[in-house]
Amino acid sequence: MNIDQAKEEVKNAVRAYLEKDDAGQYEIPVERQRPILLMGPPGIGKTAVMEQIAHELGINLVAYTITHHTRQSAIGLPMISEKEFGGKKYSVTEYTMSEIIGAVYEQIEKSGIKEGILFLDEINCVSETLAPTMLQFLQYKTFGSHKLPEGFIIVTAGNPPQYNKSVRDFDIVTLDRVRQINIEEDFEAWKEYAYKAGVHGSIVAYLEIKKDNFYSIKTDTDGRSFVTARGWEDLSRVIKVHEKLGIPVDENLTVQYLQNKDIARDFATYYELYQRFYELYKIPDILEGRFPEDKKAIREGSFDEKLSIIGLLTDKLMDEFKEYSRDQAVQKGLFDIVKECLEITTKPGEWLIQRAKAIRVKIESDLDAGLLGREDERILRLEASALEVCSKTIKETSDLKKWFNDRETLRQNRVKEIGKHLTNSFAFLEQTFGDEQSLSGSQEMVIFLTELSKAYYSLKFVRETGNEAYYEYNKLLLLNDRRQELRDMAEKLVF
Repeated sequence: MNIDQAKEEVKNAVRAYLEKDDAGQYEIPVERQRPILLMGPPGIGKTAVMEQIAHELGINLVAYTITHHTRQSAIGLPMISEKEFGGKKYSVTEYTMSEIIGAVYEQIEKSGIKEGILFLDEINCVSETLAPTMLQFLQYKTFGSHKLPEGFIIVTAGNPPQYNKSVRDFDIVTLDRVRQINIEEDFEAWKEYAYKAGVHGSIVAYLEIKKDNFYSIKTDTDGRSFVTARGWEDLSRVIKVHEKLGIPVDENLTVQYLQNKDIARDFATYYELYQRFYELYKIPDILEGRFPEDKKAIREGSFDEKLSIIGLLTDKLMDEFKEYSRDQAVQKGLFDIVKECLEITTKPGEWLIQRAKAIRVKIESDLDAGLLGREDERILRLEASALEVCSKTIKETSDLKKWFNDRETLRQNRVKEIGKHLTNSFAFLEQTFGDEQSLSGSQEMVIFLTELSKAYYSLKFVRETGNEAYYEYNKLLLLNDRRQELRDMAEKLVF
């Protein structure tokens, strides 16, 4: 299965394990809650998926790469204590609390939440001395004499032997006590995540053209080379910062993240072309409805070039859809705060300052407890900044109402502008690639519409604000699919 399917399997397992009956006991007894074992190639996002699940379910996450640990840090250090047996006192060897178990209790203290996931990565690559301890943990949920607290679910991950020479095979006794999920790399599944995470458009467009370069691990006479999903995402982040600072993006940079010289060189070349396309076709002008005059040159260009243009449009729109979602969340948070302020005080300035400080304290507390995702953190920081600016400019409640209403007017105007950009994109594709023989328009239009229909933020925007062009072409696409389905059925009946 792909990483998206694996995420749903793990999420459903955690929900099932944490479900309680009327008496407050877990429906599935703790001893029957099998640890989950994710087996798949490195760098496909297993840790990121655990973070997403924890945030979505509102529970803790404690994550360890187990190969970084020794037997002592896993089970604790020995110490001598005195116990009495049969009326006699004996010196007995006990162990301090395992660092890992201790981290779980510490996380519970920080967050105030008693349930969570303990994620142990590279579980099948532990040292020989630690292997028996790990097998004991998987079977009995204890490190040494210290048991994992109830409410914490064990999820582990490992790499198949072809990716890691240190892999150790689990015996049947152990495998019979875990839930094994095998994951394969899948570009289409990753692409949905990439749109939501804001991966740079050049990367998504390049991989759409050369899907085989999404994930590659090879060993030949020149040694080992590899490219992973983690490498693409990390490269995306540094590209965005380089663009912001005006630092070149070239092969010298890409090869640091894509550890395959051919792919790194190929992408660096494509990135340069992608940037040229952006300038050549004036993507911002297209969004504003000012289309290139020479549409024939675009129409007769290579399919890769057409995909790049679609990628450029999609990338800019996805940024705007994400901006819409963020602004909406900030404004909703400010609405609740303004409403509370109006009910409590007639002099809001100082109250808003204190509220902004409280938000910043909460941010630091939730970050320390691992309960805050990057986007949620950004939304809270924007709320706090807005309140701080507002507090300096208003004196009366009427000023506060006006301040909020002015913000909302600006937001609504921006929503209309984004909707216009989406409509103009459809118009550009129709005028440039229109195909009278197809009910839904050209192949390029189908690709564009399909991308929009897969991505979280574009669907959220259309669902909440509406867009007639999207609805029209989506309807035509469905009709075209139905017509093709009927044709296929008719051909089967004839032959």
